[in-house]
Amino acid sequence: QVQLVESGGGLVQPGGSLRLSCVVSGLTFGQYAMTWLRQAPGKGLEWVAGTNMGGESAEYVASVKGRFTISRNNAANTLYLQMNNLKPEDSAVYYCAKPRRGDWGSSIWEYRGQGTQVTVSS
Repeated sequence: QVQLVESGGGLVQPGGSLRLSCVVSGLTFGQYAMTWLRQAPGKGLEWVAGTNMGGESAEYVASVKGRFTISRNNAANTLYLQMNNLKPEDSAVYYCAKPRRGDWGSSIWEYRGQGTQVTVSS
């Protein structure tokens, strides 16, 4: 049974930082590319960032480039998203996901966690 469990969300002021974590079980984590997705109220699911199986390469949606960093610890089966200089428009439920067919630039997922809420507000 594949499980992805996110944590680290919360309420933060604009300009603040949060670090999201996602612990993955039930699959060989280090053999798969991974992504972070988000969904704001009333909006569709948006791809935020993706990384390859080794974590050497990463890509980001333009709106977070330079502020967010995706990383992974394959020994700990954990995916991270460091979010700095947060803006109100970053408020959303954030999901970690195993993308379908290994496409780490896509919002199409095969397995996804339950999500963690990030709210950026003063």
